Amino acid sequence: MKSNTTRKVAIVGYNRIPFARANTAYSNVGNKEMMIAALDGLIDKYNLKGKLLGEVAGGAVIKHTYDNNLIRECVMKTSLDPATPACDLQQACDTGIESAIYIANKIALGQIDSGIAGGVDSISDMPIAVSEKLRKILLEARQAKSLGGKIKTFLKLRPKDLSPLVPRNEESQTGLSMGGHTEITAKYYKISREEQDEFALKSHLNMAKAYDEGFFDDMITPFNGLEKDNNLRKDSTIEKLAKLKPAFDKVNGTLTAGNSTPLSDGASCILLASEEWAKEQQLPVLAYITFGEIAAIEYVKNQQNLLLAPVFAASKMLEKAELNLQDFDFYEIHEAFAAQTLTTLKIWESPELSAEIGLKKALGAIDRNKLNVKGSSLAAAHPFAATGGRIIGVMAKLLHEKGSGRGLISICAAGGQGVTMIIEK
Repeated sequence: MKSNTTRKVAIVGYNRIPFARANTAYSNVGNKEMMIAALDGLIDKYNLKGKLLGEVAGGAVIKHTYDNNLIRECVMKTSLDPATPACDLQQACDTGIESAIYIANKIALGQIDSGIAGGVDSISDMPIAVSEKLRKILLEARQAKSLGGKIKTFLKLRPKDLSPLVPRNEESQTGLSMGGHTEITAKYYKISREEQDEFALKSHLNMAKAYDEGFFDDMITPFNGLEKDNNLRKDSTIEKLAKLKPAFDKVNGTLTAGNSTPLSDGASCILLASEEWAKEQQLPVLAYITFGEIAAIEYVKNQQNLLLAPVFAASKMLEKAELNLQDFDFYEIHEAFAAQTLTTLKIWESPELSAEIGLKKALGAIDRNKLNVKGSSLAAAHPFAATGGRIIGVMAKLLHEKGSGRGLISICAAGGQGVTMIIEK
């Protein structure tokens, strides 16, 4: 993404709504309402009303069939110039950051001067499908020429055919959930329950401190009566976390509701632009996106691998950037599970584990005091497509407040995929 013939891509704005645990504050709203709220907050904050932007990109991992043109429909409900084009993208938990890379590449190539990237997900408004047999019978009845023909078709139905189908949080090729895979990861890489609980506690304490210090005041638009992420536990302690029962492997598991992200709802977005556009709009450049890398890993035979693709993305990206893993002021590693983040760090630190998984070399240890310094997904929660925008916004603000520096972002995703990004000031 970075070369002598491309333009610099500036991050000039960010906004999100508070994230909510599923079936709580946002139980009566869906993807469209949440995404519009996040966009409206961004538009108000950066005086974008009536502006024609180059493009808006984003998406949702879980959405209804009538949301097939979700982002464009959301744009049309905001005060942006309705001629602003939009598109839906989806790459599981990478959706938000992949949308940012999509917009950034268009800006870098001069195709557009400004754009918004974002993501939204609602577990509370999860689509429910009919059984395959019922679907086929409905289609057959639709083609029947007479009422009698329709009735005859419907008589083929049995009570079990009327049971609804709810989307399942599992990998279709293995039948295991992310948590089920990560239990295997934790056992394979010997990540203890105590390590996971300590890591989760730090996320909550860091985020609670950031809220108290006002770090999130200009980053979040209140929505539907919620002003803060309602998964955050300011009073969390090691003792409370230790009392929680295993959530996936009930007998020998170490993953719990405390050291895993909950199913949740939320939306986020970021404003990207060329330096010239930002100057014309009198908007400060918070930071620049300079590199982005996507990778995938085999996880069906090696089921411990599901969320470990970022180790490859980071390795390839750092080689292209001619940087070491230690050359960063901040690190934002998405905390899908404490065990997954701790495994990533352990592989990077170990020459043996790096060689075993297929890396050219171990990237080495990082200063953990620079990691997720404002808390991350374990505290904020993880509405799948919305996490990328949240993390990019936090990193951009950290670098802008520091006045200079470099940050590394890493996000894992379902399907054995992962994405990394470098942001610089």
